[in-house]
Amino acid sequence: MSPEDDTPTVHHGPMRRWGPGNDDESMIEIRGLTKRFGAHTAVDDLSFTAAAGQVTGFLGPNGAGKSTTLRMLLGLDRIDAGTATVTGVPYTSLRRPGTVVGAQLDVGGAHPAHTARAHLAWIARANGLPLTRVDEVLERVDLTRAARARVRTFSLGMGQRLNLAAALLGDPRVVVMDEPVNGLDPAGIRWMRSFTRGLADEGRTVLLSSHLMDEIARIADHLVVIDGGRSVAQGTPERLTDGHDSLEDAFFALTSEVRGGVS
Repeated sequence: MSPEDDTPTVHHGPMRRWGPGNDDESMIEIRGLTKRFGAHTAVDDLSFTAAAGQVTGFLGPNGAGKSTTLRMLLGLDRIDAGTATVTGVPYTSLRRPGTVVGAQLDVGGAHPAHTARAHLAWIARANGLPLTRVDEVLERVDLTRAARARVRTFSLGMGQRLNLAAALLGDPRVVVMDEPVNGLDPAGIRWMRSFTRGLADEGRTVLLSSHLMDEIARIADHLVVIDGGRSVAQGTPERLTDGHDSLEDAFFALTSEVRGGVS
């Protein structure tokens, strides 16, 4: 594959399938989560769960508090109130977090002069993971032919795939993705949609944050919609869109109600 190729081919390599017995311990649980930055409350008493074997879409406009919530879940931001646990414990209490949770938060982090394989090998060594995983995850995200290409030659879609490969190095049962389709062309969005669905079909817990509501509604089993740091709706895409032309229309109706009818 050339560095510019975003053909939506999805490979399901030798990854572990999580069985039904792991559902409870694979769950993400957010309870009363609150984060303040001075006088501004970014996340306000937020509660939801993300179950194993499902794609949970975490939706809201830019600035709604989605990324802050994910950062608290992953121990990157201090929690002011409430709890955020994965497999029943805070992320910071996990002995080998990379083997439990894989996180794709943004594009970047790889040195532009490094190859994809070298970047992943460095992460594997730093986390005590076998180097055999490098080629396995490169195949999984369809980057095998670009393994020796320099990161600086990667398209945005390939950079997203490299981040996903890094997240999957530990073969985690929980995968957290923040705005993974941002800036992708239609082919890249189609590939990401299929890839994400495949992770959940293996029994993994997938929490997917996005502001592209109707796109995520196409693959999510459960939706958590927030605005202003608060939950405004939770449920299946079918339930949330009932009586509306689209999830976007439903969202604006819901937020208008929350704000007292002021759009």
